[in-house]
Amino acid sequence: MTDSTVADSMMTDSTVPMIDLTDGNAIPQIGLGVLRVGDEETTPVVESALSLGYRHIDGAAGYGNEAGIGRALKATGYDQGIRRRDLWVTTKLRDSEQGYESTLRAFDRQLRLLGLDYVDMYMIHWPTPFDWRSGETWKAFVRLRDEGRVRSLGVCNFLPEHLDRLHSETGEYPVVDQIECHPTWQQRGVAQYCHAHEIAVEAYSPMARGADLDAGDGLIETIATTHGVSCAQVVLRWHIENGMIVIPKSVHAARQRENLDLFGFSLTSEEHAAIDALDGPTRAGHDPQTFSYA
Repeated sequence: MTDSTVADSMMTDSTVPMIDLTDGNAIPQIGLGVLRVGDEETTPVVESALSLGYRHIDGAAGYGNEAGIGRALKATGYDQGIRRRDLWVTTKLRDSEQGYESTLRAFDRQLRLLGLDYVDMYMIHWPTPFDWRSGETWKAFVRLRDEGRVRSLGVCNFLPEHLDRLHSETGEYPVVDQIECHPTWQQRGVAQYCHAHEIAVEAYSPMARGADLDAGDGLIETIATTHGVSCAQVVLRWHIENGMIVIPKSVHAARQRENLDLFGFSLTSEEHAAIDALDGPTRAGHDPQTFSYA
């Protein structure tokens, strides 16, 4: 590890805020996403992120690279001991494995692939309202939490009606709802519901897979030039100022470093409002009412 990398690691460890969750745990506000990263490639990508100071890795069974994450954690010593306690690892259940017994079997497999004794957060990946099994799945989640094999329970892509239904069946809300959120698809209604019920919001595709870097007919670039930062940093800073947890994906060390470096500038109120005004009607990803990540 170079001196500059050590400095970067020390800087990010101390400056990335922690978001308090209602179960008493706290999650680093910036994490590394690994969607669409091949299993073999995932290992050096996660190793790079850890060396730069990332302490939050967001995975999923559906990504097919949990073994790659596990190899990186073992190689860097983040699979056990003090280092493990300093790291937040999230993974998600395949939708095809929802249900009580199937969830327990799936989790056993996932934990083996990750090479861990526990994960920090386990999530239902999609609500699948056309084949709703979240209530039974949640009961398995609670068992895993009670056994100490999962610390926090979350969901992804749940709309208010799905959160209502889950609560009515289980008496609980998740501590996090991970949703697609970026300047041109802000999902304000979902975010407002979550805030009202003390559910932390985590933004995936925080830059609309890169499309929002050009949003607003050059607005993002103009703001970036003003602050001497990149367009990606402007968009991610906007999320940070909104209190969102963000999990940008990058396989390149320079961009991973850039995505952590969000705390040396702030948007003006006018700049923040201008990005707020970019909200639109088109998502970059899938519709939670119809999609299943099998």
